[in-house]
Amino acid sequence: MAKITYIEHSGKKHEVEVANGLTVMEGARDNNIPGIEADCGGACACSTCHVYVDAAWAEKIPAKDAMEEDMLDFAWEPNELSRLTCQVKVTDERDGLVVQLPEKQI
Repeated sequence: MAKITYIEHSGKKHEVEVANGLTVMEGARDNNIPGIEADCGGACACSTCHVYVDAAWAEKIPAKDAMEEDMLDFAWEPNELSRLTCQVKVTDERDGLVVQLPEKQI
């Protein structure tokens, strides 16, 4: 299990425990975190699970692959810290991960 902190655009924080092997998106879905729509169900076929990874974590999670990079082109105001939560697996090493939700998902 890892504790993941999801921060809504408004600043409201949700710290939840997510089982290893799930994705950060599944953790948000299973814990009813508002702002993660996950329209494609985790297939990396949309950008509705877009977040900004806390800068302290940017180098601690695996790099984006080409498919994720392509999907992020459709996200709301992506930047260098943008990730699709369906592509980030939860592990013990991700305990304490913090992600900020964008103003909206598109």
